[in-house]
Amino acid sequence: MTTHFIDFAQRAAADGQITADELLTLRREGWGDGIITRAEAEALFTLNTALRERTPEWTDFFVEAIGEFVLNGTPPRLQCNEEEAAWLIGQIDHDGVTESMAELECMVRILERAENTPERLKNYVLDQVEREVLTGVGPTRCGGALAATHVSSAECRIIRRVIFASGGHGPAAVTRHDAEMLWRIKDETLAEENAPEWDDLFVDGVANFLKGFILPNAQLSHERRGELEAFIADNTASVGGFMGRMAKEAPQVANHFGKVFGKKRDTGPDYTAIAAAGELITDYENEWLETMIEADGEVDELESRLIARLAAED
Repeated sequence: MTTHFIDFAQRAAADGQITADELLTLRREGWGDGIITRAEAEALFTLNTALRERTPEWTDFFVEAIGEFVLNGTPPRLQCNEEEAAWLIGQIDHDGVTESMAELECMVRILERAENTPERLKNYVLDQVEREVLTGVGPTRCGGALAATHVSSAECRIIRRVIFASGGHGPAAVTRHDAEMLWRIKDETLAEENAPEWDDLFVDGVANFLKGFILPNAQLSHERRGELEAFIADNTASVGGFMGRMAKEAPQVANHFGKVFGKKRDTGPDYTAIAAAGELITDYENEWLETMIEADGEVDELESRLIARLAAED
């Protein structure tokens, strides 16, 4: 199956185009055994690079197939480990740029679907979008043509999806890296005609970083997730040994298991208290905010909106 799939993809790449019938054939070949292999995924990247035009139907298939390989190619499902993230970035970054919207959408969808992804993948996507905003060229621009430095609607949508994706530090958990990226873009495009969505995105993102909260163990590691699935599948496994390791890595998960096994646990984190603490701006966060605002010696309109938002939520 793999050989036929790869041969077919290579012929389409040589033509520089793919017809609806050829795409249907790739779907049949790719999903025939329910598995996308690494060789097949790499053939799809080669084909995507060779295409002179990428139709919506092609993009849908490409995003679906690559996501299936990265997230479900090896157990546990819906996980992207460091090796897979490095492979994905390597396929896209072979010439230093993200070639197409299909590649960008592929990475964003993986971040949205994944339960775990390495930080480097999220940061890589944001770095790509920031570069496109500041240089005015890239797949988020019409045809990839050079345009004035500004934030487009497409870029706003991608940034919002990425910084609030479940596969990052946790659902709706904006990091300092994310907030500083938003601030750099704001400073560089302040006088430009940005998309209407940009102002709210900046304020929402930075306010979330300052007043949100991130659990230190919000996600299980790739290895622990595999142990969890193996434990569920094997009813002879040692509950005590497994739970001990799980409790060290993710106390909130162990707390849920305690309820399942009938043990009352009162040592789990108080999420209401954690959320309330997250609402408070710490000295560190306040110092960070002052440094960012004072960097250019003035308070601009977006910074004023951010300050008003923070004050209103106190």
